[in-house]
Amino acid sequence: MDQTLPQELVKQVGGSFRLTALLQKRVRELVRGQRPLFETRERNYIKIASEELRRGLIELVPDEDEVDPTTGAL
Repeated sequence: MDQTLPQELVKQVGGSFRLTALLQKRVRELVRGQRPLFETRERNYIKIASEELRRGLIELVPDEDEVDPTTGAL
């Protein structure tokens, strides 16, 4: 049975919380003026971020101030 796009994305990033965090971060970047990482006429930032993730163009990288320097954990 084929997975839906949200199920596919959750599996790709390792959980729904990580997916939400990644999409929120990328949507904020798009709202602030960053360009999509692929050629598109789409104007919906959530759809753009989801497609970037599906294509493997973005990944979740913790901010340096969120990482514990002694353990490397969030």
